[in-house]
Amino acid sequence: MSRLYSTTLEQHERHAAVTLEKDNKVYTLPYFWLRDHCHCSECYHPVTRQRQVNTFAIDRQIQPTAMHCHDQHLTVEWPGGHTSDFAYDWIATHGHTGEAGRDPLVNPQPLRLWTSKDLNDHPRPKLTYEEVIHTETGLATWLDRLETDGLAFVEDTPTTLEATETLARRLCFLRETHYSQGMWSFTADLAHADTAYTQLALGAHTDNTYFTEPSGLQMFHKLEFQGQGGDSLFVDGFEVARQLKEEDPLAYEVLSTTRIPTHSAGDEQVLIVASPRANPILNHDPAGDLYQIRYNNDDRSTLNHLSPAALDRFYDALFVWHKLLTRPENEYWDPLPPGRVAIFDNWRVLHGRSAFTGHRRICGAYFPWDDYKSRARTVRLSAKEKDRVL
Repeated sequence: MSRLYSTTLEQHERHAAVTLEKDNKVYTLPYFWLRDHCHCSECYHPVTRQRQVNTFAIDRQIQPTAMHCHDQHLTVEWPGGHTSDFAYDWIATHGHTGEAGRDPLVNPQPLRLWTSKDLNDHPRPKLTYEEVIHTETGLATWLDRLETDGLAFVEDTPTTLEATETLARRLCFLRETHYSQGMWSFTADLAHADTAYTQLALGAHTDNTYFTEPSGLQMFHKLEFQGQGGDSLFVDGFEVARQLKEEDPLAYEVLSTTRIPTHSAGDEQVLIVASPRANPILNHDPAGDLYQIRYNNDDRSTLNHLSPAALDRFYDALFVWHKLLTRPENEYWDPLPPGRVAIFDNWRVLHGRSAFTGHRRICGAYFPWDDYKSRARTVRLSAKEKDRVL
């Protein structure tokens, strides 16, 4: 058990200040905020982990009647006789320090950006179907690689749709789309009006740029192959974006701010566009961090919303982006033989394939982003840690 001892407690008019010995940081705890975040069984449901306290019935000027420091927690007594206990590790996670803290729900392992050389020179240890299906350690390793590398392989998978689906559902729910109700399996038969259902080469791209929320993960398993070509291509889009920002900051800015409309309209009963209608190729969160790449040049709609000058800026930036995407050192090629399943972060890793001849049957699935990340968190965090981070 982590032991965080309070060394000082100071009470002010609107807040308390607690210094914890472990990190010697001062944590500001506004009184109203503390009362609103009481985790006793009366104020916070122990099963649903949902707030039950009536925020709007709390006096905005509330002050404790007493505060006491114990070995593992701070006790706060409120007017009316209510008592709240706050564990020091909860205070260390959520207390205000005046600094931008790390989000406790984010995997503490940093992203590992990679090039083809990185993956070839430092391959990850083999992870097998049996390990992932039958052990929690295997599942945790699989999820950790997806979160840090954005790409993971599972070896020795039985070459059936049923076994591949068992592996997929070990991860989380599958996403239904107009392509399939869950798992999909196809040959180059143009069953859907999409280039993926041909023998043509596909350049590096992300899928579902036309969805309001593109699928978070994608899985591939080549079940049958008698022919030539058809190798799979993977590119770490975050690494390419890093290179772009370093080599051509203006191009990076253009691709981060120019909204690109996309569509899926090949099938007779399908005309899908995103809401909002157009999104940048490089998408950033409010803190300015890149979190999603939306790029499929084949799915781009007409750029009729840009002025001629803006069009020139966009096309100039797009050419730089394409040049970096197709640098040999950024392209990781894998024949993906039957039995090897690839799963990758569709918000980060671009994929493609070489042209092929002969017979090729591939199956796979899409996964919702939120369900994938939920699975990763619940595998990574114990019940006690889950209470700490909320």
